[in-house]
Amino acid sequence: MTTATHPWNGVLMSTLDAAADPDAPLRPVTLPAEWDTEAAAALAQLVPGDDPIDLPTLADGWTRVFAPDGATARSLVWLLLTRQAAPTEAVWRSAFDRPPGFIINLAAFVSPGEGFAARTFVAALRLVCSVLRHTAESTASLRNGELPLPDLFAPATAPTASQPATAADAPPLVAGDILLTNLDACLAGVGLDYDSEDGRAAACAIAALATLTAHAGRGPETLPLPPVRTVLPGLGETLRAVWAEAAVETDTPLAPVETGFSASNPVDGILGAEACGLAPVFSMLRPDGRLATSTRQRLEARGFTTETALAAALAGETVLPLPGAGAHLAMYRALTGFVDRMPARPEALPAPARQKLERGARRALSARHGGFTQKTSIGGHRLFMRTGEYEDGTLGELSLSPTRESSMVRGLMESFSEAVSIGLQYGAPLDAFVDNFAYSCFGPAGTVEGDPVASYATSMLDYVFRALSDTYLGKRLPDGPHQDSQAEPDPLLPLDLPGEDDTPSGQRKRGLRLVC
Repeated sequence: MTTATHPWNGVLMSTLDAAADPDAPLRPVTLPAEWDTEAAAALAQLVPGDDPIDLPTLADGWTRVFAPDGATARSLVWLLLTRQAAPTEAVWRSAFDRPPGFIINLAAFVSPGEGFAARTFVAALRLVCSVLRHTAESTASLRNGELPLPDLFAPATAPTASQPATAADAPPLVAGDILLTNLDACLAGVGLDYDSEDGRAAACAIAALATLTAHAGRGPETLPLPPVRTVLPGLGETLRAVWAEAAVETDTPLAPVETGFSASNPVDGILGAEACGLAPVFSMLRPDGRLATSTRQRLEARGFTTETALAAALAGETVLPLPGAGAHLAMYRALTGFVDRMPARPEALPAPARQKLERGARRALSARHGGFTQKTSIGGHRLFMRTGEYEDGTLGELSLSPTRESSMVRGLMESFSEAVSIGLQYGAPLDAFVDNFAYSCFGPAGTVEGDPVASYATSMLDYVFRALSDTYLGKRLPDGPHQDSQAEPDPLLPLDLPGEDDTPSGQRKRGLRLVC
């Protein structure tokens, strides 16, 4: 008979006094010796009350729920000890009436001199997806906050023999969430600036890799469009391998695990994150006054030591320009479409004064520019939308590609988007396009899937220009009225057919009769 080794055996622990806020009383918190007071304060914020906190005991509470065996429990503890991943705030408090989730610290997957460990990242995500689906099954009876409610205003229809009512027709419940955090520190670890094209390209590749891994086992229709550039060495190969594995057709799709970016929460303090979610690091210093890890890494990438950087700063040189709100918004736009759910849109800068163009002058886009790619489905018809942006973040190019449509429809949509692009580059305001084409009604129309900006669109152009209004004008327009595809026939119909006596052969008497 063998005795299982406790996953916390051999871990050097220490006890710190911490409190959730400055006015709260201090309480002893036992945690790994390598962790700091910020992690202790985060644990004090997660656990209410004044009693001492023991991290191994606290973690064992949710490990027993997540882990079906001892090997999985040790793997989860290892992710926590290395500060690569930790469950969401609700899991720490054993609130399983909502989908569980894990927060992934992207910076913890960067090794000095080796770059981003893409394979280790995929292995950790696969473990997390496995335990989330296991937990969703074991705690299904507790998730009363997700019971589907019937439409009270929909007419009651009895199931037919050809279409019996089955539970399989209902959409599957989400097994859990994977939330990414500490993106800027991850980019700093691989030597990339947050406010740069390479930094945004690397962020899109990492986010796409996370979503591809989470969607494996659900069928190729759920996979996001992969990014064009990966930038980071080895990341492209891992992306292609994960894509090939995830794109296999399946008759029994797994429970969905959705991806996104975390908001500010105490778990970021446990993981040692410098900035939550996709936000940039706005300070070069830690709360204790020392240089932040990301600051040291960026100085090293520029060839500075602490002393030479201080000397250059005293001489008036800008050693490390801090990214601002514009960089945050540019990163948000770049990542849209590569994860299932985006956080709240960062506040946009005041709209820059539109450049006055000379009559007949065209403001062309640079050969290398920013923008985003969005894959959506309107009424079951798939549409790819790509945008191109000027350096100031304004829209300068639009590309619409409807797939699985006739060649005439594709040609018209592509020609229309090119005409819009030419108008924007000659100074036409985007507001005018939105006013004229939002809520335009023609088929295909219906439910919008893949973009939370709209749930229903009266046409493809209705969705496109409402999405552009939300992204570039900061105005989210509501859904238009739903069009009933089985509307009543027009009451004015040519029902007076010609008689045999009063109408010549081969001719029909024209007339309209009101049908009551």
